[in-house]
Amino acid sequence: MCCSIVLGKTSKKVYNQVEENGRLKTPRHSRTTSTAPKDLASFAEEYRKLAIDCLKVLRVEMLLETIFHMQEMTSRQYLDDQDAEEPDDFIISLTSLITRRDEEMAPFIAESKRKYIFGGICGVAAHAFIKALTDVTSINLFGVQQICRNSIALEQALAAIPSINSEVVQLKLDRVRTYYELLNMPFEAMLAFITEHEHLFTDAEYANLLNVQVPGRDIPFDARDRVSEILSR
Repeated sequence: MCCSIVLGKTSKKVYNQVEENGRLKTPRHSRTTSTAPKDLASFAEEYRKLAIDCLKVLRVEMLLETIFHMQEMTSRQYLDDQDAEEPDDFIISLTSLITRRDEEMAPFIAESKRKYIFGGICGVAAHAFIKALTDVTSINLFGVQQICRNSIALEQALAAIPSINSEVVQLKLDRVRTYYELLNMPFEAMLAFITEHEHLFTDAEYANLLNVQVPGRDIPFDARDRVSEILSR
């Protein structure tokens, strides 16, 4: 009985496929074999774009984290009465974050992609270090040493990431240390340095060195004019 019903349905299906002229109709499929590869290709392209967007988001997130931590410099007093043994808390927090994120990403994200994610941190941090001097009213020898210690700690954290070019990191943060160490120089020594390295820093960056108060440093009344004269040559 069951077989009869099945055969009856099959015969009816075949009959419906016969055209009036006696030829079988071509069965219509909802999907052809040529559509599948096209759909797979579009899905692959969609996920590729999604992966790129994710990398961009991770990079922006790390840059924002860097800016967030580095802005602590503007509220920090650098008139220390003794040499600290550790970097500032905001640098410890930032370097710990960088190390932790790299370890979490390493099993899932290729080294070249991690280079893109972490690659902008050093430039942003170096810029923040130097720009922060505009908000510092006074700084002493121990304060300068603390900022240099902060830059060294950040350099070590970034250099520990295999995908990061440690030489580029060192070059950018060496520039930061050189900038702040100029504050420890007598004015005439600083002037000699500017004469030899007038393009190492911008005019505004050199001017900021004269604006901050450094205990024990004497700045002549015509200091800005003399610096401007050198930089205008």
